[in-house]
Amino acid sequence: MFRFENMEIWQEAILLSNDLFDVADEIESKKLYRFAEQLRGAALSISNNIAEGSGSFSDKEFGYFLNVARRSTFECANLMFVFHLRKLITEERKLHYLQRLEILAKKITNFRKALNL
Repeated sequence: MFRFENMEIWQEAILLSNDLFDVADEIESKKLYRFAEQLRGAALSISNNIAEGSGSFSDKEFGYFLNVARRSTFECANLMFVFHLRKLITEERKLHYLQRLEILAKKITNFRKALNL
């Protein structure tokens, strides 16, 4: 097993990115390819950076990747606001994803703090 597989933050990130890929698929069906790709990239960046960072030789280096992962949650949140403004998602759906993203961002922050960084 890889180290990241047992990490709660990675498990949540991979599930959230899967759900955000569904949103991206819907956006893409409206021929908004750039919006869809931006969301896919940001969503995938969360779990990718947690996984990549878990392979680091130092906690300091791992902390860098966790910071990138956390910043990607903010990028996804911003996209939810844009999608809502463009009437591509409902208010309820926006709030649902914002809540999940905020919780994940906090968990990443707390995990990073636990590494004493």
